[in-house]
Amino acid sequence: VRMGLAFLRSRGYNTRRVAIIGATALGSRLENAFIGMEWSGYRLVGYYDDRVDAPETRRLNNHQVNVIGDINKLIEDTKSGLVDTIYITLAMSAEHRIKAITERLADSTASVYLVPDMFTFNLLNSRWVDYQGITAISIYETPFAGLDSFIKRLEDIVLSMMILCLIAIPMIFIAIGIKLTSKGAVFFKQNRYGMDGEKILVWKFRSMTVSEDGDKVTQATQNDVRITPFGAFLRRTSLDELPQFFNSLTGSMSIVGPRPHAVAHNEEYRQQIQGYMLRHKVKPGITGLAQINGFRGETDTLDKMEGRIRYDLKYIQTWSLLLDLKIILLTVFKGFRNKNAY
Repeated sequence: VRMGLAFLRSRGYNTRRVAIIGATALGSRLENAFIGMEWSGYRLVGYYDDRVDAPETRRLNNHQVNVIGDINKLIEDTKSGLVDTIYITLAMSAEHRIKAITERLADSTASVYLVPDMFTFNLLNSRWVDYQGITAISIYETPFAGLDSFIKRLEDIVLSMMILCLIAIPMIFIAIGIKLTSKGAVFFKQNRYGMDGEKILVWKFRSMTVSEDGDKVTQATQNDVRITPFGAFLRRTSLDELPQFFNSLTGSMSIVGPRPHAVAHNEEYRQQIQGYMLRHKVKPGITGLAQINGFRGETDTLDKMEGRIRYDLKYIQTWSLLLDLKIILLTVFKGFRNKNAY
């Protein structure tokens, strides 16, 4: 298996773009470990340090390393796609620096690991990873790795196909109802952030007379004049979201996960809620832990959005197949009518 992976990754397939925070001896050892694990596909972009003002070269363990820039530069490179995995190799005595750095990195979708010497955090889905005797701790990571990733995807495929078979005829009648009661297309698609912050198109039945997908999106409110009478019924019963089972079947969404927000809302709330972007370490869902706990529909206050995010992160931290099935069952009994959905 490793020979096959090494062959594919030596040709640029399935590689990871790695950054190391801290031009330290530990960071140099980690770099050497990656070199000895060619099959793993790690490609070092370079070192970053929160105490440098400009690129510089340092000598570590008898070889030169390039320090590309500070944490601001790293966040820029992460957002531009140059870096997708980050390792922090600062000393245990730098606890306050590490905490400050991890708080900054929460506004990204990169996978972040702490290589301790030995002090740890337990922020989001923390687990130990070994690289030829060097231990790293994941700080911000998806729970869907290895077998769990296969289980989650199989769950989505099987349940989506079953549900689509059951709702095919109701969806036809809904489409007819939309065409008979208002002008415009049957379906509405909108940009959302998917897993790791990648933009995806999310499908819904059209429930409004206008569509918004720009830099500013106004949430639907009670008695919103944009909502058609038939659309109001669809939104109250969540039937407008049935086309998202096609998203789940094709893999851009999951049946259970944090609800996808409009791109404009993401850009607004990531600046106000610490760790907001961490919800993107999993695929967005049709329903989720927040929704069955009352955080569904309009989030017209910061407190409501913070409550939703708390449940989203709790779901990521505690995911299991049984939890998904529980959320699906509770959605059936609780989610098809909600006073907060306009």
